[in-house]
Amino acid sequence: MQVLLVSTYEMGRQPFGLASPAAWLRAEGHEVTLADVSCTPMPGRAVETAGLIAFFLPMHTATKLFLRLVDRVRAVNPRAHLCAYGLYAPLNERLLRGAGVATILGGEFESGLRDLARHLSAGAAAPAPKFPVVSTGRQQFLVPDRTGLPPLGAYAQLVVRDGTRRVGYTEASRGCKHLCRHCPVVPVYQGLFRIVQADIVLEDIRRQVAAGAAHITFGDPDFFNGPGHAIPIVEALHQEWPWLSYDVTIKVEHLLKHRDLLPILKRTNCAFVTSAIESLDDAVLAKLDKGHTRADFLEAVALTRAIGLPLAPTFIPFHPWTTIESYRAFLRTLVDLDLHTQVTPIQLAIRLLIPEGSLLLELPEIRQLVGLFDAHALYYPWRSPDPALDALCGKLQETIKREEKRRTSRAEIFRQIWDLAQNGEFPDLPLAARATIPYLTEPWYC
Repeated sequence: MQVLLVSTYEMGRQPFGLASPAAWLRAEGHEVTLADVSCTPMPGRAVETAGLIAFFLPMHTATKLFLRLVDRVRAVNPRAHLCAYGLYAPLNERLLRGAGVATILGGEFESGLRDLARHLSAGAAAPAPKFPVVSTGRQQFLVPDRTGLPPLGAYAQLVVRDGTRRVGYTEASRGCKHLCRHCPVVPVYQGLFRIVQADIVLEDIRRQVAAGAAHITFGDPDFFNGPGHAIPIVEALHQEWPWLSYDVTIKVEHLLKHRDLLPILKRTNCAFVTSAIESLDDAVLAKLDKGHTRADFLEAVALTRAIGLPLAPTFIPFHPWTTIESYRAFLRTLVDLDLHTQVTPIQLAIRLLIPEGSLLLELPEIRQLVGLFDAHALYYPWRSPDPALDALCGKLQETIKREEKRRTSRAEIFRQIWDLAQNGEFPDLPLAARATIPYLTEPWYC
């Protein structure tokens, strides 16, 4: 059967979520076309002839772009079976079914796609299986097959002091052990995480290095959910390619708990660690159920700095509990910690997103604040008690988008944000170089 797998957006990465199921489907003998429409046009012929068209929806932006595309796909090929899979598929099940999606697969989706293709290939006589909307069963993965995807040069690059490096992307695990209220992983995995077998991860990296990758991003929600799985992978990676760099995402809680492992990351050429800090306010961190405190974050900064392991914090500075003074204090703290050029500018203007299924809706104060679900925007809308904060957030996002296009330095963008927040006289600091720590050229995050 002819199968079309479509990715609309995945933060400037070559989609693992297309390459992995492609290997499973091709192993079954299906003719698979991969379409990453963030880089290339939708392949018209493949749309016309596919019996199964499956859309990969790992995030909010990807789902919004899918909704702009799906009607055109159905008009071209009304006979195709439409499937949506990935993290945001089960979260938006009702909306997706209304858009004509027949099968929705969340969690570990490769085996479900394989079984769906088997069923469709068998024809109408075959009994229709009931596919669970969310599956978290363990899988024996296959090496991702990236044949047909745009080359790595079409995606985000790593900026370092002496230029840029071509970036590959893989996943060593999915899901998460933790239950942070704002996180879209939680409604799907509910505290579970699942590994991709180490030999599969390393072979995937091997093939990407052969295709020109000089840096690998590990897309695991938390690389230290299973350190006994993760550390042998980076040790083996470094042994085979001592020059290859990589980046990972790790919770503050795990940075502190597994501090003895951080020198291994440094030694094996980890370029930076992303950590979702979200807030510097202990009361807000408790509402989000983040599992760390402001003091923990400060300790993690000192810990990583002491061994020379760059930390790239991410934040949600605009939420229902933000005040203008708390935002100004947030900016001042970043300057005091000399982190203002290590934070991707958009992280200074992120607004709390409350998608369908969010555990934030368990909080009575959130339920009282939000409006009806917005099916166009794919979130529950809310307004700040101070309208000036909503206006400031919008102005900051516009400024950051404009200045990123102009390739303005992070230091200069931060100073503009400082002034827009009317935070007083900016400290007398030397202007840092743009690449104060390595960073990826795709600045958006959700």
